[in-house]
Parts: sequence; structure tokens; C-alpha cells
Amino acid sequence: MPKDFSRSFRVADQIQRELADLLQNEIKDPRISQVTLTAVEVSRDYAYAKVFYTTLDGQDENAVVEKGLKHAAGFLRTGLSKRIHLRQTPQLIFVYDKSVERGAHLSQLIDKAIAQEKKTDSQD
Repeated sequence: MPKDFSRSFRVADQIQRELADLLQNEIKDPRISQVTLTAVEVSRDYAYAKVFYTTLDGQDENAVVEKGLKHAAGFLRTGLSKRIHLRQTPQLIFVYDKSVERGAHLSQLIDKAIAQEKKTDSQD
């Protein structure tokens, strides 16, 4: 039976922390200044790391941010290899995380439904 916190989860968590620090302190590219890393998934052989990110601007600036992240992937991977000592530093794949936007949209729908229900209750 696998452990609750397997090595791959710990490695993914460490990669997320180190990448966040690299993005904040080392990268000077204005395209990726407002990026938040939400999760990292590492393949079983640690060859690939899927990095989920979101931006403060929302999906409007997503194409520009994605180009900036792809451009900086080599630098980030090199910085990661200096900070985390693994046999193989994973190839970074950046994926836009839509869950934050979806959550905000669902929250707005719930708020509208509650307001509409209160409005119909007050009319009765």
C-alpha cells in the first residue's frame, strides 16, 4: 500500500516551491510577473513535471504568459537543477489552470441564485 505522502508528491511540492521562488526572484520577464503556481504533477520516472499556473489577469493574457513561460522553461529547469538534486531534472510543461476561474464563476452563479430566491421570497 502506498504511503500517504509518497516521494513523487514530496518532489512535486518541492518543485512547486522552488519554481515559485525562481519566478518571483530570478525572472525579470514582464510577461510572467503575475503568475501563480497552483500545482505540480510529476511523472513516475521524474522525466516530466506538469506545472499548473494561473494569472491575476485571468484568461485574457494567457497566450502572452504561456509564451513567456515556455521561453523561460530552460532557465527555470537549470535553476531547478541547482536547487533540487535529482538524478534527472524534469522537463517543465506549463498548463493554464482554469479551476480558479471556474470557482469564481460558480460562486457568482450561486450568489445570483440566492439573490433571486430572496427576491421571490420577499414578493410572497
